[in-house]
Amino acid sequence: MRGSFKYIFWIFCIILLFSCQENNDHKDKKVFNINLDQGLTSIDPAFARNQNAIWMTNQIFNGLVQIDSSLRTLPCIAKSWQVSEDALTYTFNLRNDVYFHDDPIFKNGKGRKVVASDFVYSFYRLIDPKVASSGGWIFSDKVKDKNNFIALNDSTFKIKLVRPFPPFMSLLTTQYCSVVPKEVVEHYGKDFRSHPVGTGPFRFKYWKEGEILVLLKNEHYFEKDEKGKALPYLDALKATFITDKQSGFMSFLKKDLDFYYNVDGSYRDDILTKSGKMTSKYKGKFTLTKSPYLCTEYVGILVDTNLSIVKKSPLRLKKIRQAINYAIDRDRLIKYLRNGIGIAATSGFIPKGMPGFDSLAVRGYAYNPKLAAKLLAEAGFPEGRGLTEVTLNTTTTYKDLIEFIQGELTAIGIKVKIDVSPSASLRDLMSKNNVNFFRGSWLADYGDGENFLSMFYSKNRVPYGPNYTAFYNKEFDQLFEKSYYETNNEKRFELYRKMDQMVMDFAPVVPLFYDQSVVMLQNNISGYSFNPLSLMILKRIKKSSI
Repeated sequence: MRGSFKYIFWIFCIILLFSCQENNDHKDKKVFNINLDQGLTSIDPAFARNQNAIWMTNQIFNGLVQIDSSLRTLPCIAKSWQVSEDALTYTFNLRNDVYFHDDPIFKNGKGRKVVASDFVYSFYRLIDPKVASSGGWIFSDKVKDKNNFIALNDSTFKIKLVRPFPPFMSLLTTQYCSVVPKEVVEHYGKDFRSHPVGTGPFRFKYWKEGEILVLLKNEHYFEKDEKGKALPYLDALKATFITDKQSGFMSFLKKDLDFYYNVDGSYRDDILTKSGKMTSKYKGKFTLTKSPYLCTEYVGILVDTNLSIVKKSPLRLKKIRQAINYAIDRDRLIKYLRNGIGIAATSGFIPKGMPGFDSLAVRGYAYNPKLAAKLLAEAGFPEGRGLTEVTLNTTTTYKDLIEFIQGELTAIGIKVKIDVSPSASLRDLMSKNNVNFFRGSWLADYGDGENFLSMFYSKNRVPYGPNYTAFYNKEFDQLFEKSYYETNNEKRFELYRKMDQMVMDFAPVVPLFYDQSVVMLQNNISGYSFNPLSLMILKRIKKSSI
């Protein structure tokens, strides 16, 4: 009976997949098959807080602007924009050919045209306390209230900021800033999470939570390719929710999936050599691409000597923190623990792939155990003699990485105890400055280095922000605030590099590696867009017959 039900279920899904297509010849339909092993809790852009939600909302919705593979900001629903001389007012000129997907709530069930007032509603929704959007931070400190979002007419939308914020255009490319139709959102209420209506290249068709999601081609999508051909090229997207990574990968090997993301530790050695190349077993069977991913994995150190737990910690001494930085062989860590996935973080905290990144402009820490030993001796602890044991806090997922660091530090005389906690517990300790030495990671929300440097701005001290190391430097703060008034990107990037160097010199963090994304695609797939935010963009995907 269970087998029969499963068969009927899949037949039902296939019928759903193509029921609304005008062409009855389905043999040429191009369906892109993926698996979302971390599940999906919402397809409402106001709650696009994790990767799967971001990926799916990006197919269904659009915003004013979008990114390209180099994270440049490009037009989308806004065909052009102007920024006032004081950098406080942004005026957007909207396209007049963008329509919401069809839905019974609209007149005659036909999606209506997007107008400027839709953005007023959509953006205020992010800071509306009744909605409690996880994207509230986008505008909460940048606008005073709803009146800062202005529809001058149907095709002109204006935003007034309370202070300049040069990365603002980059911020608007996030999926939180997608446009939604007020009447549909208010009709479905909280159920909009599972009944999304946007303007994107794909429209929602069916979602059985934890089992299958189906999106169909938006036949009325406004974007075209360079030759004038309508996007998207695909007819549909089908997502499954196989939680076991090994099972998901087996589905990819059987060609049930067209796309597979990242290489899990349980089968990493099967796919990649230690140097990060594809093993001979799979050569030619599918494509594997590694590309920069805007995430810095690091170890953080609490540095504010006014805090009681810092006063007695040997980590309060800068030379010991610098010694720790020099003591870790990052290349060996990446090779043996990650099969070559990642780039040694020797050029600052801002990761490779970020606009303005310059590996030669910021001097970080390369592996140098002799210099580490010298610094330890200069701090008054030759070969670690007299140095009290330090506790390094981590979670189960990263225990092998922290054990590697423990071994590296032990080799120069720094005794390390490992404390393993649940993720939520460690985050709570970090958010209260109650932990001296901890593993962390910082993932970009948008493509600007300000996102990483904000971790060291004094006004972002916990619990008000992510300054988990309690770093404070008056000159850093001045440069950080100055960067808000620098509209020239290259000059702003110079300020970023100066700040990054200050952080490296004081060493409140030990950057370990800049992460990389790993994308596996079947050989008949082309047109996948690789970008440092690892944002899934499917509108230009082509799938040829095998």
